[in-house]
Amino acid sequence: MKTGARIITFWLCPAEPARSYFAALISDLATRYDAPVFEPHATMYVISADQKNATTLLDKVVKSCRPYRLEVRGLDSSDEFTKTLFVQFAPDCGVARLSEELRRASASPSDYQLNPHLSLIYNAMDAETKRRLAASITLPFTDVIFDSLKAVISPAEIKSRQDVEAWRVIAERKLTG
Repeated sequence: MKTGARIITFWLCPAEPARSYFAALISDLATRYDAPVFEPHATMYVISADQKNATTLLDKVVKSCRPYRLEVRGLDSSDEFTKTLFVQFAPDCGVARLSEELRRASASPSDYQLNPHLSLIYNAMDAETKRRLAASITLPFTDVIFDSLKAVISPAEIKSRQDVEAWRVIAERKLTG
């Protein structure tokens, strides 16, 4: 993608009490490791920001959506900035359908590959630090309910704190279907 390119990302956001738990954990980790604070979410789909239909897209897919319950598989980490340390969820047919509905409703579908997870920190960390950090966290639940879908505009490449802090929610819908 070209420099300065922007995208719209569709986030599935957790319901209470998980929302508050993850927000506090993300904030704590951000403070301890000098990392950006961000809203807890699982990315469902991504489109180019030049598509002006994010709100229409949300309205189209949300009318048939109800809250989703995702099973926690555990904590994991990677070398990707946006997946430094994350909660991995089991695949879910309903969430896969939601991602596919976003793809079908999009003016120009992307090749986004769904992998339901919720990041806890975005930062460059060595493998040992990530391993110790993951071992120190015990999640208080085995599944998480997600009850809203948001459209967020951001830089196309997320590689720094400034990129994360540039995120802006442009639309939100509760899942009540």
